Amino acid sequence: MNQQLAGYAPTPVTARMENHGRTMLKVAMATGQDLYARTGSMVAYEGFIQYEPNPPAVRQIASQWITGEGAPIMKCSGDGLLYLADYGADVVVINLDNDSLSVNGTNVLAFDGHLTWGVERVKGLAKFAGQGLWNVCISGTGWVAITSRGTPIVVDCGRGEDETYVDPDALVAWSPNLKVKGKRSFKASSLIGRGSGEAYQMAFAGQGIVVVQPSEDSTDRLRVRN
Repeated sequence: MNQQLAGYAPTPVTARMENHGRTMLKVAMATGQDLYARTGSMVAYEGFIQYEPNPPAVRQIASQWITGEGAPIMKCSGDGLLYLADYGADVVVINLDNDSLSVNGTNVLAFDGHLTWGVERVKGLAKFAGQGLWNVCISGTGWVAITSRGTPIVVDCGRGEDETYVDPDALVAWSPNLKVKGKRSFKASSLIGRGSGEAYQMAFAGQGIVVVQPSEDSTDRLRVRN
């Protein structure tokens, strides 16, 4: 039996964060290298690792997460290996190099504690009603792990002058330097029984990337409310 399961054994540590399969994140923990992670995402760990749910620093920064879409955050510290997952969602590991990323709160899985982060209003969408106006902006040099409901596509917005349009319910993350604006449209899914009425698309322009998942978020974050 052990031989049959050998292919699923932990692999040697090669980086601070790395995938173990598509849907699990492995983090090499060490003293002084704290981690922020989605509360409840721990599935296993080795060694001595402590958890502090909703620490004071997080409460202060995340006080604006009032839309209901924000993910609670816990602080992880200690030595060992930590395994995280989010209900079978794909995990995407990103190594920021003096860079920044704006991530939908529901798609944040984990990030290095020394990175600069905050909850920010999505620029260019102030006139929109409903949820989805707040994102988590993470910047600096370090590791970030985000989730996607299925294998995501990363769109390079700097290859031409045309804007890139994204259904906000499928949006995962984007480069904060991109210009963002909304476009009113008739949502095609209303024709097949998934709702009705107008919705907004998000238009991105400039140099940067947009990460899109193949499954729409059921919260339908930017649908027009009456």
